[in-house]
Amino acid sequence: MTTGLSLPFELPSSSTLDGTLDELTGGQTQATLVILAGLVALLVVGVHGTWRLARNVVTIAHEGGHALVAICSGRTLTRILLHSDTSGVTVSKGRRDGPGMVATAAAGYATPPVLGVGAAALVAADAISAMLVIAVVLLLATLILIRNAYGVLSVALTGAIFVVVAVYGSANVQYGFACFITWFLILGGLRTVLEVQRKRTRRRAPDSDADQLERLTGVPGGIWVALFALVGIFALIGAGRLLVVWPPA
Repeated sequence: MTTGLSLPFELPSSSTLDGTLDELTGGQTQATLVILAGLVALLVVGVHGTWRLARNVVTIAHEGGHALVAICSGRTLTRILLHSDTSGVTVSKGRRDGPGMVATAAAGYATPPVLGVGAAALVAADAISAMLVIAVVLLLATLILIRNAYGVLSVALTGAIFVVVAVYGSANVQYGFACFITWFLILGGLRTVLEVQRKRTRRRAPDSDADQLERLTGVPGGIWVALFALVGIFALIGAGRLLVVWPPA
């Protein structure tokens, strides 16, 4: 469809951007990609339309965290469900109280920012390929546990993106993508914490992880939400130190 609107400038092509990056030193290129990736991640998380779609990735990480800790604590994992409203459920069998159940319930909101810091550490260590492979392996492991069609589609599409970047992406594309994933997991994780607290204040999330932890431990749900937020904030600081304060020369 054509319109009468003409732009006074031309958008740069990917080849133009690659050429511009090639003119920079290695450290300057990486610093530029870190900043651009952070801005894009902030935009994706901050805009309702993009966040509504991208939030599925954070949900996958969230439920994957529940699942991993449940298995490590000796619980029997039965299924993971991911829904089109970007919510998710992880079901495991075992004691209904005790340290294992507490750790399983607490793992969800902590997992996305922790994964973000892990990604930042691999980026800083110049192990981009390893980071992409680990991500694909974790997604495949999660896919095995999914028990609904929407969940399978979400995880498969997310994994396909990682595979395409790993196989076909240039070094700059892979570096920028890895930085984006780092920032996105941390910022997205923080936004989900704010969202759950907003729902709690409106009494719309009586079975949230924080409220389940309150029933398990007696510690107020608001304290748990604050702890989740602190994990995200420290993850943001840690990733910043790895990617921004310490760019390789």
